[in-house]
This record gives sequence, C-alpha cells and structure tokens, in this order.
Amino acid sequence: MFNILKKSKYNFSRAGEVITNHGKFQTPVFMPPATKAAVKALSPQDLQEIGIEIILVNALHLHLRPTEELINSFGGIHNYMGWPKTILSDSGGFQGWSFSQKRYSAKLGVLSKVTDKGIEFISPYDGSKHFIDAEKAIEIQFKIGSDIIMAFDDCSPNLDNKNYVKLSLERTKKWALKSLKRFQELKKMAPENNTLIFGIVQGGSFLDLRLEALNFITSLPFDGLALGGETIGYDMPRTLEILDALRSSIPYDKPLYTMGLGASPYDIIEVIKRGVDMFDCVSPARLARHGALYNGRLVIGDNSSGSDISFESEYRKGLLKISNSCFAADKFPIDHECNCYTCQNFSRAYLHHLYLIKEPLYFRLATWHNLYFITQLLHRLRENI
Repeated sequence: MFNILKKSKYNFSRAGEVITNHGKFQTPVFMPPATKAAVKALSPQDLQEIGIEIILVNALHLHLRPTEELINSFGGIHNYMGWPKTILSDSGGFQGWSFSQKRYSAKLGVLSKVTDKGIEFISPYDGSKHFIDAEKAIEIQFKIGSDIIMAFDDCSPNLDNKNYVKLSLERTKKWALKSLKRFQELKKMAPENNTLIFGIVQGGSFLDLRLEALNFITSLPFDGLALGGETIGYDMPRTLEILDALRSSIPYDKPLYTMGLGASPYDIIEVIKRGVDMFDCVSPARLARHGALYNGRLVIGDNSSGSDISFESEYRKGLLKISNSCFAADKFPIDHECNCYTCQNFSRAYLHHLYLIKEPLYFRLATWHNLYFITQLLHRLRENI
C-alpha cells in the first residue's frame, strides 16, 4: 500500500510511505543493493544505525547461491540474512542481459542467451546450465519471502537499433502478463501474504516505445511501476527526458521506481523533482570502496519555484578523493556537516592511511559514510517537499 503524505506545490515531488509485510518505509527512498544477501562491508545492524529502511536483493544470484530452497528453509530471506525490515528483490532480468554482454571464460563462452521463452544461462560459479522464465522468476522471489517483487523483464540496452528494442519490449510485455498471472496464483494460496509486485517499463531511449510500455504496464494491476533498462541512470540527460515525456501519463497513486539510479546527489534531486519515489544503485558503496566520498550540502531556497533546491560541493561531482596526498595530514572529517559514525570519529588523514594500505576497516567506514550521506540527503529532501 502506498500513501502520499505531502505534495510539492512547484513540481512532481512528493513524500509518502509504502506499507509492506515487514513494516513501512518513507519515500523518496534509496535502496542499497544487497545483491547476494549482503551489502558489501556493512552488517544489517550497521544499516539500521545508518537509517536504511529497505534493501534490494537479486533473485537470479540467490537462485544460484545459496538457492531459494535453502533460504526458504530458514523461514525466508529476512531470517537468513538477519534483516528485519523491507526487502525488494529484482527478478534477474538485468543480470540475464548483463551475462549475455560478456564472456565468462574461453571455455564457457557467452554466459546467457535471451529468448522469447526466458533466459538460458551458465552459472559463473560452476559452469552449470540454468533456465529462468517469467513464472520461475516470480516463484523464486515468492519462495525467498521478498516484500516487493519485480516482474520478469528483458532489459533494454542503450542502443540506437529501434527494431531490436521494440522486439525486446514485446518480450517484456508478454513476460509482464505471465509474471502477474503467476503472482496472483501464488497469492491465492497464501491470502494473508501482503507481498507487492511492480511492473517494469522498458523501451530503451525511445520515447514512443517508453510511452507504449507505460500504457501497457499501467493497464495491469501492478502495485508499483519501475523504469528499467540500461539508459536509466546511465544516461542522465536522456533519463530526465524520458521522465519528462512520461510524467503526465504516470499514475500518481503508485510508487515510481527508477532502477539503477542514485550515483550522484545531483541526479537524485533531479529525479525526485520529477516524482520518483524509489531508486537503487551500487555506486554509493562502490565509490566509497574506490576512495570517492560524498561531500557537500543541500541548498534550500525560498520555495518560490520548483528549481530552488540544489546541491553544492567544493569537489567535482560532490566527491572527495581520499587517496589524494593533500589529505595525508588533514585533521578534518570527510564532511564538516555530516553526523555519521565515520565523520564523528575519524579524520581524513586516518581514512587516507587506511585506503593506501588497503585496510578492510576502510571499506566499512567509507561505505558507512556514503550510505549515511545519501540517506540524510533524502531525509532533508522529504522535509522540504
């Protein structure tokens, strides 16, 4: 269930809440990926102290290891990984596409093949062969006990080949119907289960295909909508064009999720102004591990227009590069205004030292800061809608 608590007078931004089997979370919200049932470098307790309310796991990866049967034997994914709050699971459509774009080894060759029936793929762990279709993807997510599950989709690449993208979209539409049907069948067998399902809007970078996809997905009884595909978040100017083109046709009473977006505070602010409620991205944690730490502040104007909220930083793209020698003796925290555990207890000099010697503690402290920074940014944005 999605409740809108506050709307902006100046743009499409709104503050709301989504109620799930494991409580509720406030929107707009950032969901850290715990792809294989763990957020890299952080424990579930760390995540709760940071203020995280929802995380994301990947059904395809968990199907391979440790398997949905094993997770189910623990009572579900929440018990298995010790996370008491909401979990959203991705169906694996993106991973299927990703596997098909690269070779795992000279022996195994291309890892996957996408057909109208589903995705045939080779496990990168042991070389075993697997097949997942729409029905199987829903069954996996239902069996592990996700609170929000995603329809199976064919991830659209960021290509200029419109015919290819159109064929991919037709496949996603067929899979959406199959996903929804199987979801409804499983729900009938467990009527007390309040699991939600989101449909995915594909269409690549083509606005007419995106609109076609949106009209199709919104004609079906999904609980929420997601914009998927390689374009979203990867090409931000085009992402914003797509959101602007679709906004008037997007139902206002359902949460909107941009998949794979959230690398930059600048990007987050822009999509929230366009009514996005949920997003996930590996970048905040990955940037931290590679020495790029968020620094900057949200600037709130007089609310006389919809464009008076911005982000400012003395560092390019709002990222402080902790490996730079200028921080070797710097006694200040990463960010003067940040109240995270890392900034309250450690200097830039210490983090610089840990990073250079590849000390595992660095990864925890840096990831803690970046996730806290994004979480607090969203808290302030919600307050100022």
